[in-house]
Amino acid sequence: MPNPKSTLTPLDRPHPAVGPGTEPATASVKASDSLNTKNMRRILGSSLVGSIIEYYDFILYATAASLVFDKVFFANLGPGFALFASFATLAVGYVARPLGGIIFGHFGDRIGRKHVLVLSMLLMGGSTVLIGVLPTTAQIGIAAPVVLVLLRVVQGIAVGGEWGGATLMALEHAPAKKRGLAASFANAGGPAGGLLATLVVSAVSASTGDQFLVWGWRLPFLFSALLIVVGLVIRLKVAETPAFQELSAKADQTRRTPLVEVLRSHPRAVVVTLVATLGFYCCQGLLTVWGVSVAVASGVDRSEVLNWKGAAAVVTVAVCFYSARLSDRIGRRAVLTGAGIAAAVLAYPLIMLVSNGTLWGFATAVVIGNGLLQGALGGPIGAYISEQFPTDVRYTGASLSYQGASMIGAGFTPMIATGLVLAGSGSMWLVGVFWVAVLLAGVWAVRLTREGSELAL
Repeated sequence: MPNPKSTLTPLDRPHPAVGPGTEPATASVKASDSLNTKNMRRILGSSLVGSIIEYYDFILYATAASLVFDKVFFANLGPGFALFASFATLAVGYVARPLGGIIFGHFGDRIGRKHVLVLSMLLMGGSTVLIGVLPTTAQIGIAAPVVLVLLRVVQGIAVGGEWGGATLMALEHAPAKKRGLAASFANAGGPAGGLLATLVVSAVSASTGDQFLVWGWRLPFLFSALLIVVGLVIRLKVAETPAFQELSAKADQTRRTPLVEVLRSHPRAVVVTLVATLGFYCCQGLLTVWGVSVAVASGVDRSEVLNWKGAAAVVTVAVCFYSARLSDRIGRRAVLTGAGIAAAVLAYPLIMLVSNGTLWGFATAVVIGNGLLQGALGGPIGAYISEQFPTDVRYTGASLSYQGASMIGAGFTPMIATGLVLAGSGSMWLVGVFWVAVLLAGVWAVRLTREGSELAL
């Protein structure tokens, strides 16, 4: 066990914006004593619905990258390289997520959590709708994949700002003993948004048949316009968090730039929490993106694969809430450690199930790996990361860590897995070794941090 005094977890340290003799200010809105109040239900609902909409857009692209874009935008490259190129554009969005976390984190730590969440939703919705009307390579040539990549960058920036704000809106309003459960509403929005995207794509695929690759794939992207309107109506009704209001009352205008302060004072927290989060995102990248393409390429029916992916997302949401609640009782570290070890034990068997060319194999792998294991890892992760940073840089620090993990863990994992299969002459064992290594590194990182549920915000 590491020495707690040597571990960087600065929530219980004096706030850097408060000088000697400064009296605490009273925020106009206090943290709730319960999650079951009208205000908290609105806040949790806003975090969940907002995240669902943002991740619907973001994960919709991942589904299309697995099934559509290699045929629509990269068909001239040949099947194997076309899929690799499609996954490369997927990775671009994940690369942009840390940039979005930095940009939105800066303003979220300076002007408030609420305002930047509205902007992130508008950016995400606009870029998604534009993808839905983008001409193909056959129509406008090389300009099509170039514009596709640019729009994916905007998506990445938008979702990079979403998670931190949605998580902190719930976390900083919640009572201390239920912060894990409250923060999990933002994380549950990921699989719930993925479920919605999967169901919409599956329904459109079944109803348009042979026309799906011609024009049917565009409909789920255009559907985003309606979702954005709904999300904005809900999000605009939520008040700023008590923690940020208290910070604003105390702080002067000479505070350092949040990114500079994070890198100067909290670099270890960023690195450790980033590594701890990688396993969660590898589950997503390997099973719901790369695994989907492998199963369909092996002859498994596309609609059935998407339906089981959707079923797994339902399990992910339920397990996410359960594991978050459990982390409020026994601690974030205990839950994340147990889930990480279980995933490492099952990693190689799950890879073999995904690639055995049967529907039952894919279904079993995605329900266990994505539903149970990713859900258990994802439940406490929002609170776990956020509790490692003080209020004045929490949006920036948590976003930089989480989005950095998303870039590496989910953005590059499908490409890495595809490359490892090629390097192994079609064998899957290298993919299994890679996944186990990432999971065990995450467990090690979790053990290096102090228990955040015991710290005061």
